[in-house]
Amino acid sequence: MTTLVSRATPSSSTCKRFTPWLAAAFSIALTAPAWGDSWEGSIGAGVTYSPDYLGSDDYDTRAWPVLNLAYGDQLSINVRNGIEWHAVRSGNWTASPFIGYTFGRDNKGDISQFEKVDGGATLGLRVSYQQGFWRYSVAGSTPVSGDVEGAKFSANAALRMPVSERTLFTLTPSVTYSNEKWTESLFGVSVQDSARSGVAAYTPDGGYWRMGVNASLSYFLTPEWTATGFVGATHLTGSAADSPIVDELGSDWQALTGVSLSYRF
Repeated sequence: MTTLVSRATPSSSTCKRFTPWLAAAFSIALTAPAWGDSWEGSIGAGVTYSPDYLGSDDYDTRAWPVLNLAYGDQLSINVRNGIEWHAVRSGNWTASPFIGYTFGRDNKGDISQFEKVDGGATLGLRVSYQQGFWRYSVAGSTPVSGDVEGAKFSANAALRMPVSERTLFTLTPSVTYSNEKWTESLFGVSVQDSARSGVAAYTPDGGYWRMGVNASLSYFLTPEWTATGFVGATHLTGSAADSPIVDELGSDWQALTGVSLSYRF
């Protein structure tokens, strides 16, 4: 699945945040002409309706890129998992170091008086196991740029099941744990933020869990073109849910929906 009303230039901030990440992904493909015959995948674009920021109860429409590239069994690039090198393969098991991206927090809407939190690149490791239509994975990552600090750990189970010759259904339940530093980066309220906004200062005393599920339905219009619709929901707990950013200004339930069109080559 490609993982989330209209206002002025709704897609500009999303595109700017993705620009360095997408540039790195495309440079890997374009600067390796000897690999050209081995690259395959899909590219495209979509539109999502999702919260302004993690924890918000205000929603916005924005553009969303579709990018799924693979170089044989060695390398894969997609928006959800980042740039993965499949370093170890043993039967149905795969261990993959990866470079990813974590969103920060825009200072818009209810938190317009807060200081902006810049997202950045992450480094991590993902271990996956394929069993029939299901793929199970666990991953851990830490930021290496931007304003977010700490570590995040996640586990998910992805079901990819053909419904007909032209229709594919996917279902992805997931659970994510972010430690105290990561939680403070996104859900803490500094003294300065409190003074500007009137919201009480808040320092998390622990991490938080995020439980979610995403589902999508893809229809193959032609062998190359695919239309996809997707929905999802997540629930924030712990120190994130206790933050005034969520408890007073937002919601611990987050939802998304969207559509996309992609071309496979």
